Amino acid sequence: MAELEQEDGEEKKSPKKLIIIIAAALVLLIAGGGVTFFLMKGDSSKGEKVAHEDGAAVHPEKLYFDMSKPIIVDFPSGSAVKHGRITVSMLVEGAETIDVLKKNEPMIQNNLLMLVGAQDSSVLNTAEGKEMLRKAILDDVTAVLVKMSGKGKVDEIFFTSFVMK
Repeated sequence: MAELEQEDGEEKKSPKKLIIIIAAALVLLIAGGGVTFFLMKGDSSKGEKVAHEDGAAVHPEKLYFDMSKPIIVDFPSGSAVKHGRITVSMLVEGAETIDVLKKNEPMIQNNLLMLVGAQDSSVLNTAEGKEMLRKAILDDVTAVLVKMSGKGKVDEIFFTSFVMK
């Protein structure tokens, strides 16, 4: 009987081997498709909150932006202080916000010069006055971001230098 099977020139293949080969091919296709999906998905965290599978939100990266020039003002004659020099840093959300701030820095610098120059120097010598100025700067910078780009967020304003003579 073995001689009859060999005469045809073909040996019978086992159906178990065929099933194993098909199963292995399917596993490789599914794994390759999964890897391709995750690699092609791209970066969806473009400065916005993204929910993960477990429901936790990812916040955009927090970065510092230092104004390139200090705010230098002359107070009116008759005030106790004649000159003021303030250096400002900002804590912002995402690199896109920094790009908008850099692009609009002349407008922000102008607004802050006008804002600080309009303050009473005796009020700025107090902690409450400095806090009021910090909040006013935060509001002004946020207004510029909304006006010029419609997006971006400044979380905090920091005085890195505050000198009054």
